[in-house]
Amino acid sequence: MRNRFAFLTALVLFGAAPAFAADAASPPPTEKPEATIPKTKAERLDELFANLKRERNEKAAERIASRIWEEWNRSDSAIVDLMMQWSQQAVEKKKFDVALDFLDQVVTLSPDYAEGWNRRATVHFMMHNYAKSMADIERTLEIEPRHFGALSGLAQIMKETERKELALDAYQRVLVIYPMLRNAQNEVATLSEELTGEGI
Repeated sequence: MRNRFAFLTALVLFGAAPAFAADAASPPPTEKPEATIPKTKAERLDELFANLKRERNEKAAERIASRIWEEWNRSDSAIVDLMMQWSQQAVEKKKFDVALDFLDQVVTLSPDYAEGWNRRATVHFMMHNYAKSMADIERTLEIEPRHFGALSGLAQIMKETERKELALDAYQRVLVIYPMLRNAQNEVATLSEELTGEGI
């Protein structure tokens, strides 16, 4: 926009250039590159997930995953961001009930914010409230089916409750999205071996 303004200013100050010079200096109007339109959050995530699925270097994949988490953590609400921060501080102090109070408000204020549900699922898991955790995981995955964090949480619950086949299935779903996640790779190998040994 600034270059375009400078060009128009030059025309006004110094007079229009000859037609052939203008044609030589710039492509026809139909061929001019369009201004770069900022990508939406959904477009950024789609691109990141495509890169994550293709990446075969573990460290590079971790960097992509970190950028996905950054996108997920953006609520676009200063109040929600603040409550998420307070909930995290409460978790760090092991004040889980306080954390849940904040997260209850988060999911009420922003019901389409997947990370609010995922964070609450995590707190329920830490309190061994598996049924409530699974309900929040389900809601997280309804909003963002590619949420490998929520799927990993689901796998952990299945493992904790001795449902190994379901745990294996959940970890395999994680690897479809994030093939280089080492923890999921290890869990798939271990669970597959255990289930084979049990004759399943």
